[in-house]
Amino acid sequence: MSDQYKIHEPDKAYFITMTTVGWVDIFTRKNHKMAIVNSLKYCQENKGLEIYGWVLMHSHLHMICRAAEGFQLTDILRDFKRYTSKKIVKQIEDEPESRQEWLLPLLQKYCEHLKREQRFKLWQDGNHAKVIYSNSFFYEKLNYIHQNPVQEMIVEKQEEYLFSSARNYAELPSLLEIILETPQLKTYL
Repeated sequence: MSDQYKIHEPDKAYFITMTTVGWVDIFTRKNHKMAIVNSLKYCQENKGLEIYGWVLMHSHLHMICRAAEGFQLTDILRDFKRYTSKKIVKQIEDEPESRQEWLLPLLQKYCEHLKREQRFKLWQDGNHAKVIYSNSFFYEKLNYIHQNPVQEMIVEKQEEYLFSSARNYAELPSLLEIILETPQLKTYL
């Protein structure tokens, strides 16, 4: 992964993209999506994750986020990926999943090249992190995040999509509490 997509400034907010291996549409089932949401909540409550915007699509998660003082974003994201990988693989193994027959061997195949022993690989390496360097870049990425489900024709209006912070910004009930960007909140830049 290119050095330009690594987290070099730990006190800054980043636009993050975490993608499944092979861009496989893992997050089409409610239980898998809720595993992601619940893990994000846990990271917020226990690991110092601050989220300003997010959207969970079928094969990837976009976030604008940062680590609270005393925490490291790289550590939070590493732990999040490790936990959600294990949780979702366990769901695929234990719960009714029509795709289990081909999905588990595929996730195993992505471990073949790894030096360390690992049974399944869910996430691609890296987080494609881009530092939030200006207000305009923040709003560009926030709009991009919220428009993802509209562009994919999942919903007509961005605030209709349950797995997105567009609902927070529209003051609708949401699955995750986030830090709403306001003119007074500029410490993440």
